[in-house]
Amino acid sequence: MPRLGPSILAPLETLFDTKRGNVLPLPPNLARLYGCLRMPQQRSRPHVFSNFVATLDGVVSLNAIGHASGADISGHSAQDRMVMGLLRAIADVVIVGSGTLGADPRHVWTAEAIFPELADEYRRLSKAMGKREPPLNVIVSGNGEIDLRLPVFASGKVPALIITTTAGAKRLRTQSAPDSVDIRATRGSASTIPANAILDEVCQVSPGKLILVEGGPRLLGNFYAERLVDEQFLTLAPQIAGRDAGDGRLGLVMGKTFAPSDPLWGTLIDLRRGSSHLFLRYSFPESWPAS
Repeated sequence: MPRLGPSILAPLETLFDTKRGNVLPLPPNLARLYGCLRMPQQRSRPHVFSNFVATLDGVVSLNAIGHASGADISGHSAQDRMVMGLLRAIADVVIVGSGTLGADPRHVWTAEAIFPELADEYRRLSKAMGKREPPLNVIVSGNGEIDLRLPVFASGKVPALIITTTAGAKRLRTQSAPDSVDIRATRGSASTIPANAILDEVCQVSPGKLILVEGGPRLLGNFYAERLVDEQFLTLAPQIAGRDAGDGRLGLVMGKTFAPSDPLWGTLIDLRRGSSHLFLRYSFPESWPAS
């Protein structure tokens, strides 16, 4: 599908904005396309935010060979890719699970990788925010069954951190790991690594406070279950995907249930429109309970 250049791409229309947080220094073209972007004031703990695209009926992945990525959900929306790039440009860390890596093994989680047409603007934004390198790419894998020859590890384009278990680290160390890749094992033998343990390892490696979780749904479910998500960016695509019994199509959160016993309610803080796509942003004020 042909790509739209930034001069052709239509700006998002801001429908609702609570104007919370500090205004970020978006270069003129990004400001024209997105509008004003605010993030919370700096604090001692990380600010965790997630970004997904979903169909009207809540599907985030068709989970089919050749059709497992968000592009099939968004309809290859250039505006959605622009927003993805913007959020990566402001992030210090991008966290994904091994399933997300498997769905797009040639990918590197940077702004320019998802929307190269705005690479210069993304770099200007990152530089204005004091960032000296691309976001740390964190891959979470309980079993460590990852090919270290993939671009996210071997290209040298990003610093990379693999968070795994003791057994997973042992498996990974049978391969030759590039110098830019850090492998860290969490305690315990569970195949599901707690979100708190992931953040602990990330904070030991990166001093950055803006942490973007891009999935998959099970990894995000763990972050929500531990009340570690501050904000959810969600692109609502004008598509009905449908589901059949046992077809494996994924929703935003998998592997965890909250309602009716423990529902998670968000607060809408921003709403923008791009053609028939809606760009939603929710805050979860009950996250990060006091210890």
